[in-house]
Amino acid sequence: MLTVKAALEEAMATIERIDAHVLMAHVLGVNRAHLAANPMRVLTESEGARVDLLVARRALGQPVAYLVEKREFYGRDFHLSPDVLIPRPETEVLVEAALARLAPAASCLDLGTGSGAIAVTLACERRDARVTATDSSQASLQVARRNAAAHDCALEFLHGSWYQPLANRRFDLIVANPPYVAAGDAHLGKGDLRFEPVHALTDASRDGLDSIRAIVAGAPEHLRAGGWLLFEHGYDQGPAGASLLAASGFRETVSIADLAGIPRVAGGKI
Repeated sequence: MLTVKAALEEAMATIERIDAHVLMAHVLGVNRAHLAANPMRVLTESEGARVDLLVARRALGQPVAYLVEKREFYGRDFHLSPDVLIPRPETEVLVEAALARLAPAASCLDLGTGSGAIAVTLACERRDARVTATDSSQASLQVARRNAAAHDCALEFLHGSWYQPLANRRFDLIVANPPYVAAGDAHLGKGDLRFEPVHALTDASRDGLDSIRAIVAGAPEHLRAGGWLLFEHGYDQGPAGASLLAASGFRETVSIADLAGIPRVAGGKI
């Protein structure tokens, strides 16, 4: 049987060092500091086999987040499955923008919730908020409900595409991280994106904007007077997002950059 140190060295021959440590810590149910403090701990046969399997899957390109079935977002761990998009740090910009505009006891709608990372985070950060989340995928909603339960927050989950399950309901704030990668974009065949649900990445439109068009066009019918719409978009889609907002009657429009200085979130007030 191998020690932790020997198994890590073996793993790092085929995958990145940080990935090897994350996978080892996951199998052993410890943190990375524990690995450093116990390098001569001997793996059981079962543990060694699980490490080997995960390392082999990572070597094939499978995302670490799916292998360990979780990813941290806004300081909380979220359960994941291949049915949902892996939360990105850039999306925390959308959460920050929403929190800045979410008044006490306000109602909030998260369109295309996926893992529920945005909706659950808003519900946790604003315990008095009334948060509703929609998704067209039942499998995604199952993941989102699990995350809501894990973080002990009450949300309303509805099955349907965008506004379809909402009838005439209105909200104080609408947020969305829709698919916005253009059809045929080369990035869809690279890295983690190869393993993520394609419908969460692209709506198959040539410019990647069809979902954003639908969200912006439908928002006025589902926002209360003075309500905000905020959505994430691609690195080069800011001007198009601003035009769509203006065409739908939004005012006080904003463009918010991520930590890299790239425009990432667009929004406006109705």
